[in-house]
Formats: sequence, structure tokens, C-alpha cells
Amino acid sequence: ELWSETGYEVTLTMAQKDVEMKDTAADEDHQKEGDKQKETDEQQAKKDKDLLAFEEIREQMKLVEKGVAQKEPRFINRAIRNLHSLRRKTNDTVLRAVVMAYYPPGSVERDMLLEYLEEPMETDETSWFRPRSTRNTSGSTILPELDVFLNLLILVKLVDNKNLTRAKECCDALMEKLVSHNRRSMDPLCARSYFYHSRVYELLNQLSSIRNFFHTRLRTATLRHDEESQAMLINLLLRNYLHYNLYDQAGKLESKSTFPESANNSEMAKHMYYIGRIRAIKLDYSDAFRSLTQAIRKAPQHSAVGFKQTAHKFAIVVQLLLGEIPDRATFRDPLLRRALVPYYQLTQAVRTGDLTLFSQVLEQYGTRFQQEKTYTLIVRLHHNVIKAGIRRISLSYSRVALGDIAAKLHLDSAEDAEFIVAKAIRDGVIEASLEHEKSFMQSRENVDIYCTKEPHDAFHQRIMFCLDLYGQSVKAMRYPPKAYKKDLETAEKRREREQQDLELAQEMADDDDEDFP
Repeated sequence: ELWSETGYEVTLTMAQKDVEMKDTAADEDHQKEGDKQKETDEQQAKKDKDLLAFEEIREQMKLVEKGVAQKEPRFINRAIRNLHSLRRKTNDTVLRAVVMAYYPPGSVERDMLLEYLEEPMETDETSWFRPRSTRNTSGSTILPELDVFLNLLILVKLVDNKNLTRAKECCDALMEKLVSHNRRSMDPLCARSYFYHSRVYELLNQLSSIRNFFHTRLRTATLRHDEESQAMLINLLLRNYLHYNLYDQAGKLESKSTFPESANNSEMAKHMYYIGRIRAIKLDYSDAFRSLTQAIRKAPQHSAVGFKQTAHKFAIVVQLLLGEIPDRATFRDPLLRRALVPYYQLTQAVRTGDLTLFSQVLEQYGTRFQQEKTYTLIVRLHHNVIKAGIRRISLSYSRVALGDIAAKLHLDSAEDAEFIVAKAIRDGVIEASLEHEKSFMQSRENVDIYCTKEPHDAFHQRIMFCLDLYGQSVKAMRYPPKAYKKDLETAEKRREREQQDLELAQEMADDDDEDFP
């Protein structure tokens, strides 16, 4: 009985282990099938995503074709604006499929563009792309505008991948194509191509090598009345000069060239920003602040955060150089708060006239100011800090000794304080008189500000801003295309309308006569 029970238990234990092993094997097989299915789903999702990107590129290509056919540059501009969204969705697989779909097999352009793209790992990766047969015939040719647009797509992808060497080769080949064409429908594409050409050379730190080429293209664009390329090239040349701190050459270019008024808001904002920087270096702070303010107002509202931060930094420094204090709301903007922390402390030092705080800020953030290229202007604020301190002292004391002024402003001697106070009185910073023999400053009574010219100047500044805004709004108005071809009213219809107007006026006059007996 004991043997039989033991054998039964052993048999039962072995059976349980067999069942557990079978369950484990079944679970492993099920997990492998799940992993394969998941991998298949991921591949299918990737293919669907690539297919959507391919179709979106084709839609933009259709817009370019429509713009060329109807001679309407707004369709081409719309396709160019969508480059920013396309660059996030495309990859080498999609771009290879687009190139093979639009270029005839065996063409030189097709082989050249395919060299910039990586080959797919699997041979059937692009099997879901079915290019149209009309595009792949050996005798068909691609429109120059479509060729440039595809070159731009590949160039942007190379820049995003930080493959700058191949990007330089690609943009050089693109420039050779643009030089050989003279088509008005290519103007928007040329302008954007110049931008990326400059961007690639800037990333390679070789901006000076393309300066002569841009001058040549600017002369050509001016002769051809290509306003889009003209605006882009002027801005790129100004950026080129400012990159190397060549402010004199930038000022000469700005004075001898005419920036087109029909340029879009983005290029206008950039141009006003560059003009503001040039004017600030040349001590023309009023025009500099006006240009920087216009650049900030013309910048995009929900994007270009970096541009707005940089423009605000220069605007704050120039406003301080003008003797004004920036609005506190500027420093509270969520997009600007962190970037403007050093400039807020700088503003506090200038407002209070504290030379010690000014020196501390300059020492703490000096490296950052040099990187942001505002250090040269900030050094000039030293005298403004002194003037603010003198103004605060003159408001606090009716009579104060020059030695005390030197001690409060941390100056070397009372003689230095005397010279600085005399210059402040001459510049109209303070209303006071200076007693040289007794060595003190006597402040005068505060004059009512409404008896001065300041309210008149403030109103004049606001009126000029409103007039400028009205003029820019009128220039920016768009009218229906080819509206002048609509049928005008005939002479008979015009006579009938005038007769109806006369009868209506006579009836209204009769009614008025009846009201007054």
C-alpha cells in the first residue's frame, strides 16, 4: 500500500510538471506572436506615416505647379510656408520616393539628388510608393520650380541632420541652377534658397566667402525687379556684415540700397532690427529705438521667440541710453522673463543711479552681454547711471555740497563731481545752479511739466505712430486678382443710375419742404 501511494504521488507530480511546461511553452509562443504582431503594426504605422508625408509633399508640388500655370506667386508662397511643417515629417525614405516619382529615370538631376539621401535598409521599403507613369517617361522633363522645391526639401533635411558638408555641396549646386534661370515664378523660391545658402555657410563659419556672390545676386535682382529676392539679399548681407562687426560697411549698404516696401512682415521685421542695431552703434538712439520697436511689432505673435527676445534686449538698452526707463510689463512677459533677467538688474541700476550695482551687473553678466553683442552699448550706460544719480540727488536735496555728491556717486573727487553736474545742467537733465566758489549745487523749484514741451512731444510721437500704422495698413491691403478685367457698367446704365439718384434727391427735398410750412 505504501509503495502504491508513493508511486501515485510521483506520477501525479510528473504530470503537473508536464502541464506547467506546456503552459510555459504556450505562453512563450503567444508572447512571440504578440511581439511579431506589434512589430508588424509598427512597420505598418511607419509606412502609413511615410505615405501621408509623401502625399503631403505631392500636394505642395501641385500648389507650385498651379502657381506656375496661373502665374500667381501666392500659391508658391503657400508651398514655401509649408516647408517648416514638412521638414518634421519627411525622412530619407520619403524624399527618395519623391525624387524617383518626379524625375525621369537616368536623369542627371535624379542621380545627383539621390546621392544626398541614404539608401533604405530593405529592398521593399518603398514598394508602397507608386509613381505616376507620366512622370517616369524618359522624354518628360520636370519644371524648374519643382526642381528647386525638391532641392530645398533635401537641403533642409541635410541641415536638420547636421550633415553640413553635403549640405554645402547641395546648396552650391542649387545656386548654379538658380543663376541659369530667369523666370518670375522662381522669385519666391530663389529668395528662400538664398536664405538656406547663407544659413549653411553661417553654420560652417564661412559667411565671408559668399559676400561677393550675394552682392552680384542683389544687383541682378534689382535689375529684374525681383523684390522678394532683393529684400532677402539685403537682410542677408546686413546679417553678414553684423556677424563680423562691420558696422560701417553695413551702414553704407543700408544707405545706398532701397528696401522694397512690398516685402513680407518677416523680412521687414528683420530689416528694422538690423537698422536698429546699426543706428544704435552710430549714436542715433531715437531712430534705433523706433526701428527696434517696429521690428518687435512686426514679428510673428506666436513664434520667433528667439528673435523677439534679442530685439527686446537691444530695445531695452537703447531706451536706457535715451534716458528712459522701460515698462515693467516687458520684464513680466512669460516668454521674455528668463532671458531679460540681466537687463532687469541693469535697468534697476540705471533707474536708481547706483554705480556699485551697475559695476556688479557688468561684472556678473559681462560674458553674456558680449555673446549677445550688447556689451558695447551697455558700457555707454555708465554716464547715464551718473546722470540718474544726479537727478535723484537734485530731487532729494535743495542744496548739497559737491563733496557729498562725489561720495554718493563713488567719484574720485569733488572736481569730477563739479564737471559732471555742470554737464548735466547744460544737457537739461536737472534744473539747478552751480556755485564754484562755495562748492555746492543749488536745486531750483520743480517746474510744472505741462508748462514745458514734453506733452507736445508725447502727443506728436503718438500721432506719428498712428499715421505710420495707417499707411502700412493701406499698403498691406490685398485686392482680388485681375479685378480690372470685370465688365464695367455701360453708359446707358450709368445714365439710368444717375437719373434714379436725381429723382430720389428731388423726393427727399419735397419731403423736407413739407416738414417746414
